[in-house]
Amino acid sequence: MKKLTVLLFAFLLGAGQVLSVQGQENTFPATNIPLTDLSAFKPVTNNWKLVSDVYFDALKAGKTKTTPGTGVLVNNPTKTDKGHLFTNLEHGDIELELDFMMAKNSNAGVYLQGRYEVQMFDSWGEQNPKVTDMGAIYERWDESRPSGRKGFEGHAPAQNVGKAPGLWQHYRIVFRAPRFNAQGQKTENARFIEIILNGVTLHKNVEVSGPTRSSAFDDEKPLGPLMIQGDHGAVAIRNIKYINYGTELVTLSDLKLQSYEGNIKTLEDFNKLSPTAEMDIDVLAHLAPASRDKFAGKVTGTINIPVSGEYFFNLNLAWIPMDTNPNYINGAGELTIGKDKVLTVNGRTGVASGRIKLEKGTHPLTLTYFKSSAYWYARSNDITLSVGGPGVAYTALRTPLRAEEPVSPILVKAPNEPVMLRGFVDHQGRKRTHVISVGEPVGTNYSVDLRRGDFLQIWRGNFMEATPMWHGRGETQLSVPMGSVIQFSGKPSLTFLADANAAWPDSNANYTYQGYDVSKAGRPIFKYALGGATVREALEPEDNGRKLAHTFTVNAGQETKEIWCRVAEGNDITKLPNGLYAINGKQYYIELPGKVKPIIRSTSQNTKEMLLPIKAKSNAGVVKYSIVW
Repeated sequence: MKKLTVLLFAFLLGAGQVLSVQGQENTFPATNIPLTDLSAFKPVTNNWKLVSDVYFDALKAGKTKTTPGTGVLVNNPTKTDKGHLFTNLEHGDIELELDFMMAKNSNAGVYLQGRYEVQMFDSWGEQNPKVTDMGAIYERWDESRPSGRKGFEGHAPAQNVGKAPGLWQHYRIVFRAPRFNAQGQKTENARFIEIILNGVTLHKNVEVSGPTRSSAFDDEKPLGPLMIQGDHGAVAIRNIKYINYGTELVTLSDLKLQSYEGNIKTLEDFNKLSPTAEMDIDVLAHLAPASRDKFAGKVTGTINIPVSGEYFFNLNLAWIPMDTNPNYINGAGELTIGKDKVLTVNGRTGVASGRIKLEKGTHPLTLTYFKSSAYWYARSNDITLSVGGPGVAYTALRTPLRAEEPVSPILVKAPNEPVMLRGFVDHQGRKRTHVISVGEPVGTNYSVDLRRGDFLQIWRGNFMEATPMWHGRGETQLSVPMGSVIQFSGKPSLTFLADANAAWPDSNANYTYQGYDVSKAGRPIFKYALGGATVREALEPEDNGRKLAHTFTVNAGQETKEIWCRVAEGNDITKLPNGLYAINGKQYYIELPGKVKPIIRSTSQNTKEMLLPIKAKSNAGVVKYSIVW
C-alpha cells in the first residue's frame, strides 16, 4: 500500500476538537491487554507463564527455550497442567488482533466468547488446508450424528499462508456476537465478519450456528471471554489488542444533494457559484444528471451519533488515482460537521481521514466534492465515507447498492508448473515498472526488479491478481500478490565493496541486465553483468515449498574488485540453536549451507545486515542461501 505522509493538526473550532489525519486508513485506537503480569486473565494453570522471548525449533518438535521477563505469554502443556487461558474481559462484537507463534506439530486455537474457534495449527507447507488447519473456523460436533458426519459446519481457510514453527504470525479477527431478544431467545447467529492471517483474508461474513468443538461453554450468550486453548500444544502469544463494539451505529438522515455546473477547479470555487439543481438522496453518490467525467456536488444532512466521544472519519473519492500528477489534480473533497472541518481530500490522493469529538445526538453534516476530468485508468465515480467511534463499529455510511462488475477477478495461477508474469508491482509505496514475478505450484512466489537487479519480495500462497493491470486499460496498472507478502528493502543483492565495513549502496551503477534463460523446469535464470564480471541468478523452491533457495554463480572474468552478496537485512539477525538465522524479529529464517559463516554487521540506520563474500575459485564463485518461512 502506498505510504502517505501523515499530518496531525490539533485545533479548537466552535464546540468540537478536531484532529486531521491525511491519507490514513482506519486507525481508531485499540485497547492493549497488558502482558507485564497476569492480572488481565482469570487464574491460570502452571502451563502458562510470562517470558520476554521464546524459541520453538522449526526443525524438531519439543525444542522450547524461553528468556525470563514479560511481554510474551507462552503455553507449554504437561499431563497435569494443560488449562486454557481466559481473559477477564467479556466481549460481544469485537475486533481482535494478536501475534502468535506455533511450536512444531503443535495445535491450539483462539475462541471468541470462549465458544467459537479460529484454528491455530502448525500447517507449514500444507498444500490443501482443511478445517483442522491454520486459519480454519473449526467445525461443530454432534455425537448423535452418523459416523463420519459428527463434525459439521467447519470452514477451511481460503488458502494456507501459515508460517514455519518458531516464527511470529498475526491474526486480525472481526467478530459479530449472536443477538438475543428481551426474553433471552437467540434471534441471530454469531458471525465472523473477517478473518485475516498474516495479511491475507481467509474468511468473510461466515455464520456460525453454535459453539464449535471443544469450546468452554455449550450455551450461547451476548458476552463471553476470549480463550486461548492450552491443552493441545505449545504456543506463544503477544501484542493482544482489541476494539470492543456495542450494537449501535452512526447513521445519516435527511440527505440532500445540490449539484453545480461551471468551471470548478478548487473547493473555493463553490463559493462563487450557485447550485443548479437540488434533490433528495438516500445514498452517498452524485445522482444528479452530469457528465461522468465532470461534476460537482454538495451533500447536506444529519449525522446521528449514538455515544459521545472521539470519532474517526475516512473519505475516499475513487475517481482520484493514488498516483495523480500533483500539477493536474482531477478533483477534491471536504467534510464538515457542524462548524468544524473534519478532513480535506486535496486531490493529490483520493483519500483523507480525520478525527473529531462529538456529543451524543444529531449534528449537521456537509460533504463537498468535485471531479474536473477523467483518467482512463481511474474511471470509478464512487464516494465512500466511513466512520468509527467509541464502541461503535467502523463502517461505510449510505453506500450505493451496485451490480457486480461484468468481469470476474483476473487471477494468474501456477497450478502445475512455474509461471512468470511481467508487470508493475507496488514495493514500499513505489511503483516498480520492470518487474518479473514468478509463481510456483507449491505456493512459494517472488518478485525481482529486472532493471535494477533488486530482489523485492516473497510470498506464500496463491500467485497474482492481474485485474488492476488487465481489466479495461488497467486502473492502478499493478499486479497484486494474493498470498502473505514479506517485502525486502529493495537494494541490490550483489555489489562491489572495498572491504567488509563499506556501506551497502541503494543502487548499483555497475549493473547491466542481460535477459534471462529458462531452465528445463520452467524457471528463469537471470543474467547480468556486474562491472567486468557476469552473474547467473536462480531461485528454486525446496522441501515442498517450505524453502526458497537463492543461488548466484559469478564468473569474475577480468574483474578484480571483490563482489559481496547481501543475504538479509532487518532490525535484528540472530543465530538460533538449530543453525538457522532469525531475521527481523523472527519474521523469517535464513539457512546457510554447511559451515558457511556470514558477516553480520550494523548499519547507519540501526539495522543489521548479513553479508557473504563471493570467493572465486578458477575465476568462478558460487553463493547459495535459503529463505525459510
